[in-house]
Amino acid sequence: MYPAEIEGALAAYPNLAECAVVGVADERWGEVGHLVLVPMADARLDFSEVIAYLEPRLARYRIPKHLSVMHQLPRNGAGKLMKATLRAMLNPNQSAVP
Repeated sequence: MYPAEIEGALAAYPNLAECAVVGVADERWGEVGHLVLVPMADARLDFSEVIAYLEPRLARYRIPKHLSVMHQLPRNGAGKLMKATLRAMLNPNQSAVP
């Protein structure tokens, strides 16, 4: 999984304020990507359109298997994205490993 590559591919996606990719447990593959999208104010995002946007930009195996929308991503006091916290939010039954 290559989170930075996926996040970079979405940098110019319309109506997207920010996004993050973290690994989540998967019975078959061990871990797969989970893409969390934060839309711009009053914007709506369609998951199928996001996947269609990524398909020509990424190898098929790199496209995240799960997508979610949040109002904001967890950040620390300095504004740094807290991916371990995000992973724990998406994987409540799995211990968070920074």
